[in-house]
Amino acid sequence: MPHTKPIRPAYAETFRCIGSECEDTCCRGWSVPIEPAAYERFKILPASPLRTLIDASVEFTPEGATGLNGSGPDGFAKFRMTESNQCPLLTEDRLCRIHAEVGEAFLPYACATYPRIVHSIGGIEERSLALSCPEAARLVLLNPDLLATAEQAGVPEAEDARQAAPWLPPHFWAIRATMLGLVRYRALPLWQRMFLLGALCRRLDAIAQGEVQRTIPEVLVDFEAAVALGTLRAEIETLPSNPPAHMDVLLRLAGLMLHRSNVRPRFVECINAFTTGIGNGPTATLESLTAGYRLAHERFYSPFFELHPYILENYLINTILRCWFPFGKEGMKEGSQPSMAREFATLTAQYALIKGLLVGVAGFHGQAFSEEHVVHTVQSASKHFDHHPEFLNLAHQLLVESKMDDARGLTILLRDADPAAVSPAASPSSAERLVPDPQDGIPAPVSRPL
Repeated sequence: MPHTKPIRPAYAETFRCIGSECEDTCCRGWSVPIEPAAYERFKILPASPLRTLIDASVEFTPEGATGLNGSGPDGFAKFRMTESNQCPLLTEDRLCRIHAEVGEAFLPYACATYPRIVHSIGGIEERSLALSCPEAARLVLLNPDLLATAEQAGVPEAEDARQAAPWLPPHFWAIRATMLGLVRYRALPLWQRMFLLGALCRRLDAIAQGEVQRTIPEVLVDFEAAVALGTLRAEIETLPSNPPAHMDVLLRLAGLMLHRSNVRPRFVECINAFTTGIGNGPTATLESLTAGYRLAHERFYSPFFELHPYILENYLINTILRCWFPFGKEGMKEGSQPSMAREFATLTAQYALIKGLLVGVAGFHGQAFSEEHVVHTVQSASKHFDHHPEFLNLAHQLLVESKMDDARGLTILLRDADPAAVSPAASPSSAERLVPDPQDGIPAPVSRPL
């Protein structure tokens, strides 16, 4: 196990921007940061209409205006958006003038790399994709075998990578390989695989804290054997279910960022479809929405995902890579002590949110629910949530406040809808916070297709 070959996914390398054909261009609705190196490249451009437009469009931050070394790369400057909230360098054909006239080498870093996310781990480049890009979402979600070409020739052995970067968490690659393998282990329902992922995270935390006197390789070997033998399945199936509590947290997760993020039309469509699909209306209660959610899950969500089991697996794989799971961005820093249990809680929040939105959207479209609706939902939600620096912390805070951040609470969020479940008393609900409403910046649900 210590010599496990690193898994280096290759799917991100196949991404190609579709330019003017994109249904939700990344050049509209976002600010475009300019790092000092990009600004220096702009300064050497010859006099031309393009250079004039760039000079007129660059807006320095107060810190960046004092000099190139006065601020971080993302805080130096940005392009001033037009009245229609799009990049001034975007042509009528929705193509970038910089790229078209002087080439990709002159693009700001964010423009040149998006939606690719690159991590360097012990000298190994690991790439994932931001699903806020529609084409990236299609590439990731709709691939029946996302990791088919994951192990690349020439990738160093894990122990060699560890020697090259001694700050790496112990047995990083073995842990990563076990977790990616578990996500793809279809002998168990996905929610049960997620539960086991959380159990493994808690066991690894216990080893790091000295509470369990075993080595990581021993625990990984025993864990994989127990999963393969199915010895844990009977116990998993007795885990608690509380659909109203699940619904309460899901609705509040969906309402995050309404006052902290630009609410875009595609996300409005997503929320409208979700709330309509679970039966939102003037007389809706937590109990009626829970029943509507369960019905949408049984009649439309489950049949579709039984035929497309790889979609949410791929979402999890990409999120694991994007978020450095199970160590997290902070946990990957030298000298840090990661909390894998906390990272699992935030992964569960992201998964429960995306799955919950998809259940409602499936209920809205019924038998017509399709891959197109999946891509629309995941992409618009990712654009709303994933790029906000506060989202993961706010999601974790919500779980803590709801007392859903422990093993029992996270299991309730993970469990599939169970029509036979007998749940404890539901959490108190108030009509004003059942679903996002117009006062929060989201129009009331309307019956229109995505």
